Amino acid sequence: MPVVVVESPAKAKTINKYLGSDYTVLASYGHVRDLPPKDGSVDTENGFEMKWEVGADSRKHVKAIADALKDDNNLILATDPDREGEAISWHLEEALRKRKAIRKDTPVSRVVFNAITKSAVTEAMKNPREVDAPLVEAYLARRALDYLVGFNLSPVLWRKLPGAKSAGRVQSVCLRLIVEREMEIEAFNPREYWSVKAVLETPRGKRFEARLTTLGGKKLDRFDLETAAAAGLAVKAVASRALSAVRVEAKPGTRNPSAPFMTSTLQQEASRKFGFGARQTMSTAQRLYEAGHITYMRTDGIDMAPEAVSAARDTIGTLYGANYVPDKPRLYKNKAKNAQEAHECVRPTDMSLTLDKIKLSEPDQRKLYELIWKRTIASQMESVRLERTTVDIADDSGEVALRATGQVINFDGFLKVYEEGRDDDEGEDSARLPQIDEGDALKPVAGALEAEWTKLSEKADNPATKSEGARVNEVAILSTSGAVLGLQHHTQPPPRYTEATLVKRMEELGIGRPSTYASIVTTIQDREYVTKDKNRLIPEDKGRIVTIFLLNFFRKYVGYEFTANLEEELDDVSAGDRDYKQVLAQFWRDFSAAISETSELRITEVLDKLDAALAPQLYPPREDGSDPRICPLCGTGKLHLKTSRTGGFVGCGNYPECRYTRPIGGDPENLTGDKVLGEDGEDVITLRSGRFGPYVQRGEATEENKKPPRASLPKGWRPEDMDLEKALTLLSLPRQIGPHPEDGEPVEAGIGRYGPFVKHGRIYANLPEVEEVFTVGMNRAVELIAEKAAKRGGGRAAAKPLKELGDHPEKGGPVNVMDGRYGPYVKWEKVNATIPKGTEPADVTMEMAVQLIKERAAKGGKTKTARKKKAS
Repeated sequence: MPVVVVESPAKAKTINKYLGSDYTVLASYGHVRDLPPKDGSVDTENGFEMKWEVGADSRKHVKAIADALKDDNNLILATDPDREGEAISWHLEEALRKRKAIRKDTPVSRVVFNAITKSAVTEAMKNPREVDAPLVEAYLARRALDYLVGFNLSPVLWRKLPGAKSAGRVQSVCLRLIVEREMEIEAFNPREYWSVKAVLETPRGKRFEARLTTLGGKKLDRFDLETAAAAGLAVKAVASRALSAVRVEAKPGTRNPSAPFMTSTLQQEASRKFGFGARQTMSTAQRLYEAGHITYMRTDGIDMAPEAVSAARDTIGTLYGANYVPDKPRLYKNKAKNAQEAHECVRPTDMSLTLDKIKLSEPDQRKLYELIWKRTIASQMESVRLERTTVDIADDSGEVALRATGQVINFDGFLKVYEEGRDDDEGEDSARLPQIDEGDALKPVAGALEAEWTKLSEKADNPATKSEGARVNEVAILSTSGAVLGLQHHTQPPPRYTEATLVKRMEELGIGRPSTYASIVTTIQDREYVTKDKNRLIPEDKGRIVTIFLLNFFRKYVGYEFTANLEEELDDVSAGDRDYKQVLAQFWRDFSAAISETSELRITEVLDKLDAALAPQLYPPREDGSDPRICPLCGTGKLHLKTSRTGGFVGCGNYPECRYTRPIGGDPENLTGDKVLGEDGEDVITLRSGRFGPYVQRGEATEENKKPPRASLPKGWRPEDMDLEKALTLLSLPRQIGPHPEDGEPVEAGIGRYGPFVKHGRIYANLPEVEEVFTVGMNRAVELIAEKAAKRGGGRAAAKPLKELGDHPEKGGPVNVMDGRYGPYVKWEKVNATIPKGTEPADVTMEMAVQLIKERAAKGGKTKTARKKKAS
């Protein structure tokens, strides 16, 4: 009975169902070995030999596999069908050989399947192979490169930029994209321009909208109407002319469906449509894959298996009719250079299973499955057939001309099922035009734009004024007839990246690969280099400082072209066309020299260079023409870039006599950086900016009280959202939860330098979210403290459930009945709901538990919602 090894227990469970009792299916729980985080794990002096270590959590899983091989002397490695999966198989084989669990007569084979279905799994078992050495070598090269960069560059950051965290090979390049976009936005100077439109009527009484394209016989470019005066003249010119249709052109057109999903496009579309982050998308897709619902989700391929194409066409004909099935199957060319790392697209394993036929209780899984199903089906449907119409309108002299465009969909094709989302800079004219014939007289419709004018007037800062033939305000000009409107516009800076547009840009530049997009974007947020606000990625000061440092001292290694070229070299390794040790040697030779050179720099030298590089952002010109580097508070000190554990800030050179500071992105005209939030009794509560970031303070320092109460703003709390109530809540911490039921010692909740916590005696246990500091109850606090004590080896182990009810029917995750110090309670994730008195734990049902959880979550949610409302 062969031993089959996969990564996860969920995958093992599904595969075991297909293979039956003839096989023993076990999980490795991901990677079993890694490089220990210490010097020498990659030996650069001896051919880049790598010293691997089995993780503490992995030892029991490796032992379980070794024990199984004692009875079943046949090992089948069935990990995921990509480079990481190949590496896990290689690590397992190496670790088991080291334990001597694999004997000379033990058959070891590798099988791969792109979908966890019975047919795919059984077919894979018929076609075993050996572990793919080039794919493993590509993994080894990437892992060694990431180690060499992280282990050698990170200490340089720590020494030269206090507060900076580690630097990654690809993460640093990704961070550069975000920082440079922010600097583009800050340096952007909007330019004013105007457009003119009119509402016209056909002889048949149908209305439509047209825009001005020619004035004075000259075709208008975007910035030809730069002022309100020029726009006013244009409005009068259009309103005073007799207009007619001089050319009507209707062209048939088609629109083809998008290719089925690969990893990057799936992440982008899930972000656009649902607001999912890259990590959320991939974890949800992982569960769908392990349950056998979709094919493998880490892929740069867009081709589809012939049998899947045939099944999709059959489903289209059944659900929507034969006219939605194209004459020939659609073929999509795979863009991946390396066929060994390119797999089939992300698609449903069974095309006939629509969302209403598949059993999915988790909302995220339902959304993502439906998205994948629709995109896959649409990719094999008929094109959209449409008619694009352009109407040119002019006066008799040709001095004034307008244009109207629109389209009519004659056959909806794939739009019957799916339409791709769009990013900020994308758009399409889809207005429908009425019937217009050449020579038709087209009359301006009096009053047609009055409503739009009224709305614009309400937004304008000055009241509307009348001029000859028009009404004017700051942002619009309306002809006296109300049929022609001039609109003010300003050019817009490029938008901040979302996770979707960032992944798209990385893909365009050739940075990263399908298996790394989610971890790259997540890592730079976890390191607090970037925050996400309303789905937009915004660099923190420390992220900006790190990027400017790397651009000045390691520019080559955060270069887009260099990183993309290195990715291509690694692809060549996985294809067997390049020696991975040569790639490492070439990289290390130059990189180690750059590290040595930078290590000799003094911190003051580094700060001087960064200060000069950031000068345009840090010290913008002042309106009075004075030196922007002179301290606005004392008037004599010179401002300079300084660093702290939270990043960079601008401070006065006269410190400590002058304590002026401001954040990198702070207002240069703000003399103190302080903001009064209100009063509490006799104390004034202020929001301030210090070298360690924003904080709130009660009162002022005095001779008697040199250190007034202060509290730093926790992660995720923005200074602009602070109000008096939130400040007082912070200043009241730590919060007393109550006496511990075992010894009566106080249990507290608070926020420390490592984040939110609960405390009992000398034991601190982390809380996952800041908001929980204000809501955590005694049962959960005692449980967390007990778990922390157990990990230290000095306390009792975490309590076992009195009753296991199974997974939450709507949201997933185990629901258990626990024995608490204040009586039995229901536990689901972070929610602890007390069981009503008189109810026995054994009598609690899942239905009852779900209701208790819902009620408890609602109580906690109200507090959270109220706090957010007051902060807005």
